[in-house]
Amino acid sequence: MKLKGKVAIITGATAGIGKSIAYLFAEEGASTILIARRKERLEQITNEINSNGGDASACIGDVTKQEDIDNVVKLALDKYGKIDIIVNNAGIMDDFVSVKHIDDDLWDKTIDVNLTGPMRLIRAVIPEMIKNNGGNIITISSVGGLIGKISGAAYTASKHGVIGLAKHTAWVYGKHNIRSNVIAPGTVNTEIATTINPGRMDMETYETIDPFVKLSPKLGQSKEIAQIALFLASDDSSFVNGDVIKADGGWLS
Repeated sequence: MKLKGKVAIITGATAGIGKSIAYLFAEEGASTILIARRKERLEQITNEINSNGGDASACIGDVTKQEDIDNVVKLALDKYGKIDIIVNNAGIMDDFVSVKHIDDDLWDKTIDVNLTGPMRLIRAVIPEMIKNNGGNIITISSVGGLIGKISGAAYTASKHGVIGLAKHTAWVYGKHNIRSNVIAPGTVNTEIATTINPGRMDMETYETIDPFVKLSPKLGQSKEIAQIALFLASDDSSFVNGDVIKADGGWLS
């Protein structure tokens, strides 16, 4: 098992990529602390992992709330005494709204979930990882963090920003044996589209983006992204730090 004895916090763990990562990390021996907002689904996933011989704990919480970040970190430390791995996975879309039309509420909400949430979790665990002489930070961004024609202004800015955050973290804390890497998925079969509000969509922007989206050669599966996360979480990637792994089926080739 590649993660035996490791303790991992995974955000947005009730669906899609986060759910697949939670199952795979547990199969590979990690003790997982799963944080998400949907209590019933979170408890269901946690119970499934535990009934299959894994070790998972549920923490109902919202990554935009500092107290919830503090709670999940405290849960991990109280139960296991350390934090080896975090996966910043929670994310939302932004209704394809361009900078011309975006309002402060949508901007703030998107940035809070996609960028400020990861920053707060990283900030909370860095002291523990330094104390533990190492750690592993994995952030799920998007190919939308590499180019400008995937979504709206807030999503694009947040996904570019979280790559910068991860790279900064890698550079500053690499001397403490802390690695920080990013996965940038392309089109993946997840529930993130359910965070789009059709009544608020900026159709002018969407119509410029949709033809490019249709060029994606295939629809990825969350289990494929989870395998990349496992690689980054394990010693197989011990010399990988500050990198972005693009997983898009060749879309941006």
